[in-house]
Amino acid sequence: MKKLLIPILALAAVIAVATASCDKMNHVNPFLEPYTTQYGIPPFDKITYADYLPAVEAGIKQQNEQIDSIVNNPAAPDFRNTVLAFDNSGEILAKVSYVFMALVESDNTKEMQELAEKIMPMLTAQDDEVYLNAALFSRIKAVHDSADSLNLTAVERRLVDKQYKRFVRGGALLDDAGKDSLKAINQRQAALSLAFTNNVMAEIAGNVIYVADSARLAGLPQQTIDDAAKMADDKGKKGQWAFTATGSTRLTVLSSAADRDLRREMYETYTNTASRGNDHDNSAIINELIQLRYKKAQLLGYDTFADYAVAPVMAGTVARAEDLLMQLWRPAIKKVDEEVADMQAYVDAHDGGFKLEPWDYYYYAEKVKKEKFDFSEDQVRPYFVLDSVVQNGIFFAANKLYGITFTEIKDAPKYNPEVRVYDVKDADGKHLAVFMADYYPRETKAQGAWMSEFQAEYNFDGQSVRPIIFNVASLTPPTADTPSLLTMDEVETVFHEFGHALHGMLTRAPFRGLQGTNVDRDLVEMPSQINEHWALVPEVLTNYAHHYKTGEVIPQELVDKLIASHKFNQGFMTTELVGAALLDIEWHKFKPTPGQVIDVREFERQVAAKLNMPAMVQFRYRSPYFKHIFDNDQYSCGYYTYLWSQVLEADGFVRFEQTSPFDPDAALALKQLLEAGDTVDPMELYVAFRGQEPTAAALLHNRGLD
Repeated sequence: MKKLLIPILALAAVIAVATASCDKMNHVNPFLEPYTTQYGIPPFDKITYADYLPAVEAGIKQQNEQIDSIVNNPAAPDFRNTVLAFDNSGEILAKVSYVFMALVESDNTKEMQELAEKIMPMLTAQDDEVYLNAALFSRIKAVHDSADSLNLTAVERRLVDKQYKRFVRGGALLDDAGKDSLKAINQRQAALSLAFTNNVMAEIAGNVIYVADSARLAGLPQQTIDDAAKMADDKGKKGQWAFTATGSTRLTVLSSAADRDLRREMYETYTNTASRGNDHDNSAIINELIQLRYKKAQLLGYDTFADYAVAPVMAGTVARAEDLLMQLWRPAIKKVDEEVADMQAYVDAHDGGFKLEPWDYYYYAEKVKKEKFDFSEDQVRPYFVLDSVVQNGIFFAANKLYGITFTEIKDAPKYNPEVRVYDVKDADGKHLAVFMADYYPRETKAQGAWMSEFQAEYNFDGQSVRPIIFNVASLTPPTADTPSLLTMDEVETVFHEFGHALHGMLTRAPFRGLQGTNVDRDLVEMPSQINEHWALVPEVLTNYAHHYKTGEVIPQELVDKLIASHKFNQGFMTTELVGAALLDIEWHKFKPTPGQVIDVREFERQVAAKLNMPAMVQFRYRSPYFKHIFDNDQYSCGYYTYLWSQVLEADGFVRFEQTSPFDPDAALALKQLLEAGDTVDPMELYVAFRGQEPTAAALLHNRGLD
């Protein structure tokens, strides 16, 4: 019998190779065929790494052919044959880009990184080819210039104007030499931005703090300790505890660890991310990006990149954006001084014998909060089970406000087993959207939390395609015997990103270019931030906040303490955020001389000194890991829009406070804002919802800074 083993195994190997080869020959690239899945969910189980590059190439070819058809159309340019035709072009490229861009951030494996190095330059080059196409721009300009005589609707006119401005900002008015220069700048920026993000991810994953003495874990929640033990075991350090500077872990260590050296290690590990002088140091990349952005701004006729970035949005000028930030900055840094004094007094009263350092801030903020309000995060965390926050929190509130419902699709395709997929139905029972949630950290997942889409909404000429929206975050994961238990900050993150998701799911815009979150970035954060308010609405809070062991509803006494303490430490939080926004603006107001080398740390020190920034507060993101502003142009000189949007959301929620959190008229008005997408000027849209232009008074009051 043993003699037969070798021939049988050899035959099995031949069959296996033949089968694999046959499968490969029969494999159909899913991006090149219509999706046959329910609601058009991408068939992730059928997508292979080998599918991306051919699909991108096919998508570029298809879009170029479609643009050639538009350009060579003998009919006079009009809305349908030019503007709408362009808006609808590039279906294949959109399909593959949606999936690729999502996974390169949420499942960024080595294979995806290698693909990104090839695909990102291709996408950038295609973007340039499209928006620097003189013949295509000529037709769009013709429609734009003759819009008054074409009897366009207001929404059609808005799409025309949006496309025209996009071409102009993309360099369409440049001469050939200028266009070549812009293409080179964009190509280099794309490569640098990708390298910047990869460096940050490598640093966060690779810089591990190992603890061998269990006494150093004092104060940490058991769940954090268990997670650290498992990570150490996975990394071959059984019997130790391993910590990385991921969001939830970092904040837990800084706020809970009694070991001051452990807090310092965590603080320094994080704040030195991508700035250690090694292969992952982003200082040189920042220098080159600032040079390139300045050249781009000059090429397009702007004094600085900041002027270029702010020109098309609600703020309009850099000065107006800075004015808003300074309205918040001055009272915030004054509040920080009060907060630090309280903490230092606590240290002195408890025989601390040392002067507070930045790595002490979170820890002693919790101590003072406990003393002032008899409250700490650890008291509420057992009530904030992620599944309940989702099902009985964000879904419950959305149903009460908008009448929509969520049903899990258990067998839906997923890009990762941790993802959960939901069929979203409107109040009339009709399919509204697909919602996907991906909430746990992975080494292959970028830091932060975000929303995006796998399919855009479209509703024109009797055709209606509903969106596929997803949320991604890195929240506290479950352990073997404990569900995912969130901090209040993480609860607000879930509500925040779901606010973006609602903006994407409820949209009713007729054209792809105006749907969902395709709005001025000044407005894009408003729906997410206003949705955070419902996390603490009593009817919602008591619906989702049940103790994970007993099922007990969170006691009213604890709710009162939670709400009373909610304005606590807002000086620090606001200073962190506003400081980062002002740092962003300073980088992009800067006019580097050719070949100038900027010392990144010194630049930050100078900005901090100019602002009189409290020594205890660091920028929320130091420049070497400030992904918002350096991994693409979307938020470059735009981080301030989080604050701009907070003014809108704080002022906007007043409408509900004047009646009730679920006032049907106010909810309908907000739903109409979310449905509109970019079909209406943002300020007009806001005034239609609120009844007035916004002021900063409500935000200052909410943060205890008035």
